[in-house]
Amino acid sequence: MIELHYWPTPNGHKITMFLEETGLDYDIHPVNIGKGDQFRPEFLSFSPNNRMPAIIDRAPKDGGAPISVFESGAILVYLAEKTGKFMPADVRGKTNVLQWLFWQMGGLGPMAGQNHHFSAYAPEKLPYAIDRYVNETNRLYGVLDRQLAKYEFVAGDYSIADMAAYPWIVPYERQGQKLEDFPHLKRWFEAIRARPATVRAYEKGAAISAPAPMTEEAKKILFGQTAASVGAV
Repeated sequence: MIELHYWPTPNGHKITMFLEETGLDYDIHPVNIGKGDQFRPEFLSFSPNNRMPAIIDRAPKDGGAPISVFESGAILVYLAEKTGKFMPADVRGKTNVLQWLFWQMGGLGPMAGQNHHFSAYAPEKLPYAIDRYVNETNRLYGVLDRQLAKYEFVAGDYSIADMAAYPWIVPYERQGQKLEDFPHLKRWFEAIRARPATVRAYEKGAAISAPAPMTEEAKKILFGQTAASVGAV
């Protein structure tokens, strides 16, 4: 049994997409990030960066004690190695998947996240910041589009690299992007959106929390934390 600590954000969706694709037995434990659940001591005990998703594998592959994993990319690698699915075993194929997974973790996710923040959540609209992150998101879309001109999926076959990137493309309109400008990415996006496992994953997220405007209190919780304030929780 996989214990999934989750909220329906792009990083959260990555993990439900994998779990639905593989049919692993899992149980969702909602972490309402707008209410500060991510700062509770019991959550911090296995997710010290006070971010979700995180998992606890109650039946690890080695048969030993439960294993906890935080960071969505690390979780995807762990689950791929546990199941032997969605990441090649050979060194070349595995390296290709991992480099695109790290591209998402280090580039697409953080840049699109800052795009969302300055465009939608920042109390002051700063044109420089908005342009900076909209343009960088656009550049990264171009990188992905060029890769997908050569392959059906990001690293060849459908893999954890695709599951990592797709949820960050879903809010493309909020990011100031047009999929029509990236035809190969658009083809890939529509193919993943139509996968039954993707549909199920997003349905599970919608059942937990419907999209709603972010409250001022939630903004303070999400964007106002320091080391001192987290340590005081």
